[in-house]
Amino acid sequence: MKPTDTSDPDYFHKVVDCQWACPAHTPVPAYIRLIAQGRYSEAYLLNRESNVFPGILGRVCDRPCEPACRRTRVDEEPVAICRLKRVAADHRGDITDQLPKKPENTNGKRIALIGAGPASFTVANDLAPMGYECTIFEKLDKPGGLMRSNIPAFRLPEDVLMEELDYILNMGVDLKLGSPVASMQALLKEDWDAVFVGTGAPKGKDLEIPGRQDAANIHIGIDWLESVAFEHTKAIGKQVLIIGVGNTAMDCCRTSLRLGASSVKVMARKPREFFKASDWELEDAEEENVEIIVNHSPKAFVHENGKLTGMVFEQIEYDLNLAGAITGQRVTADVMIPCDDVILAIGQENAFPWIEEDAGIEFDKWDVPVIDKVTFESTKRGVFFGGDAAFGPENIIWAVEHGHQAAISIHNHCEGRVLTERTPDEMALKSAKMGMMEWRYSNAYDDAPRRKMRHVELVERFKKLDTEVELGFSAEQIATEVERCLNCDVHTVFEAPLCTECDACIDVCPVECLAITPVAENEDALRGALSASENGNGQSLYVSSELPLSGRVMIKDENICLHCGLCAERCPTAAWDMQEGILQIHYADDQAGSPKA
Repeated sequence: MKPTDTSDPDYFHKVVDCQWACPAHTPVPAYIRLIAQGRYSEAYLLNRESNVFPGILGRVCDRPCEPACRRTRVDEEPVAICRLKRVAADHRGDITDQLPKKPENTNGKRIALIGAGPASFTVANDLAPMGYECTIFEKLDKPGGLMRSNIPAFRLPEDVLMEELDYILNMGVDLKLGSPVASMQALLKEDWDAVFVGTGAPKGKDLEIPGRQDAANIHIGIDWLESVAFEHTKAIGKQVLIIGVGNTAMDCCRTSLRLGASSVKVMARKPREFFKASDWELEDAEEENVEIIVNHSPKAFVHENGKLTGMVFEQIEYDLNLAGAITGQRVTADVMIPCDDVILAIGQENAFPWIEEDAGIEFDKWDVPVIDKVTFESTKRGVFFGGDAAFGPENIIWAVEHGHQAAISIHNHCEGRVLTERTPDEMALKSAKMGMMEWRYSNAYDDAPRRKMRHVELVERFKKLDTEVELGFSAEQIATEVERCLNCDVHTVFEAPLCTECDACIDVCPVECLAITPVAENEDALRGALSASENGNGQSLYVSSELPLSGRVMIKDENICLHCGLCAERCPTAAWDMQEGILQIHYADDQAGSPKA
């Protein structure tokens, strides 16, 4: 078996599970170390390179990084990665002079961006400092897209949202509010060099069951949240039912309480383990005394003289196999639950009524545009999509990554280059050694449990609709939480020619992830030499070149390694070193000259 090629960015990148799980590949351990040193502004700026909205995402990100966090291998709870992102945002200084600026002279290329949401703002963030003239068209009278209309202010305050949007607008981006695009064909006749569609998935799904057309006070979740956000809706009935258990449903039920509801029930068709809502969203709702009722499927709306009075549900029992999958179900009873209002939060769909059938943009059978997953270009040359508009409902951080990739394609398109040509990511390794057994990072294991975010007291949070519930971490919480990070981006790097095969590293390794073994034909055979090994996340085994004394190889299971540095501290010949892996992601402004199309 050949030695591992550690020059491949993906090899060490995959070791950093949190960064690998983040769609935008934010360098999580690196910014946590900056926070630990009190360098909040630097941590914020490092975040901003990839995720663009640290203050926003530090509050409302779906946190795909946290389930991947290696801390769960030694502790039940991951590092509070998302909330530490907020720490950097809340404690930073004035960083405006360190942000990209609009050049004195533009390049004359005009880009139309439809929808003032996270995807469009990310495209503008990447292209405007390069001299592109970016114009964002938004049908509403305030920017932000779903970040404003579908995320309540008690989770994402207006000032946090606008501050980060203004950073981009101040790069010379033209924002046209109250300006819906009514016709794609009409837009394409104008003098635009490229068009980006970031309009989200603006159509909420309805529930067509008996009684739907006969009663008022039945609301579509995302439309209702938008109406609340823009102060068109200021009250709701005392008894409210929420249909659905996604994150939108959690926002609807918590908003209902703030508009005067005294009883809010979330109705779930399946057991809790099948819920789409994030665990923390469920916990926050239940903390506010929202009742979540499982195994109830909507059957009919009940009304009297045009007034909604309740809903009938089928109560269901499920059969589950050992893997937790549903193998059977049966209706055991019909249950009537009284209510004054019902909010439907059962999903969202794409909707493009303004794109004509003959505009040259192909749609699939689900009315989703056919988009190249690398370039984000549609079947119409020069028209790109991103965010929920591209592939259906996802989340903000996915929209940001779509925006980065679409910006590269738009730049290549305007330069007349091949869209698929992208400068590959690069991995650089930098020694973390400062002296004998001394590192530029804290490598001691801290067994402290995850810090719990402080919340405004229940009696206070319902007084105003925009009272932010989460208060952020205290100084003690920050100091403790940053030490929970295992610094997975500081890698154990091995130089085979220096090894004397003394076994000191193997003896000191606390998780037994090292072994010296004869060369074998494949990875499975090599893994047999390890006392402990995992092969669950696609990370390849590290295999050294042949050792000079015996011709054997050093192997290491990256899945188990805790990056504690004990092997490097114990090694008498410095064959082991701890080196920080720095992933260089190339955005639109540093693409190498790709071939002309």
